Amino acid sequence: MNTSHTAELPLPTGCYATLDNGLTLHYLDIGSGPVVVWLHGSGPGASGFSNFKGNYPVFEKAGYRNIVLDLPGFGRSDKPTDVNYDLAFFVSSLQGFLDKVGIDRCTLLGNSLGGAIALGAALAYPERVEKLVLMAPGGVEERETYFQMEGIVRMVEVFGQGPMGVEEMRQVMSLQLFDSSQLDENLLKERAAVAVTQPANLFSTMLVPNMTERLGEIQVPILGFWGTNDLFNPPAGALKILDNAPHARFIMLNRCGHWVQVEHQALFNRECIAFLNDE
Repeated sequence: MNTSHTAELPLPTGCYATLDNGLTLHYLDIGSGPVVVWLHGSGPGASGFSNFKGNYPVFEKAGYRNIVLDLPGFGRSDKPTDVNYDLAFFVSSLQGFLDKVGIDRCTLLGNSLGGAIALGAALAYPERVEKLVLMAPGGVEERETYFQMEGIVRMVEVFGQGPMGVEEMRQVMSLQLFDSSQLDENLLKERAAVAVTQPANLFSTMLVPNMTERLGEIQVPILGFWGTNDLFNPPAGALKILDNAPHARFIMLNRCGHWVQVEHQALFNRECIAFLNDE
């Protein structure tokens, strides 16, 4: 395992859990009450904090315990160079993490790759998942479809040119939002700092299967969000989930890109809390 030095990253330091396979994952543990596990998206420099800093404090005030995880290969977590970063690896890592920190049941909240992991986890160990909150989740298209999306094409181009500084990060991140003026300079600095610690195999081996045909197996309530101007994941994916998962509802937002929780923060936080409070 490669434990990249992350002490100098401009991110808050929370807790660490070392799994039985030796992988050490970093997470923030904020608040008390029913557990919500936050699963961030992919892309250079991503971390739980940079994805969700405007959201989990509201959940804390509403009486929820927030586990904001840095996935393997991201944030302050280990970034091994000898693994395949496929969905099975992320789902098993999440299960090992829940075991290690003693969480039996929780709501999984995931954006993009994190949404795919949440769906994969609900299929792999349904007894541990109470509800799902999904923001433009992956895992409902073929890989070729994603790699034709403008945002992913740009991300691959920029990442392939070498280390990403703040300006290179801006080129990619501006496509995440419908209104790129909402991009925060601190966010760009956080992601640029993380990006230089990430191994090449993180993105070259990342593989998420199309789970559409298995969505009917998911019996837990699902609340989804999707921006109709998403340049990374096709918004039509929402209909695939609605057509196949028996207990799903989606909020579709126009003038919104890939980051619903950032662009429509107040609405996202309000609707999620109502969903979590609904018995």
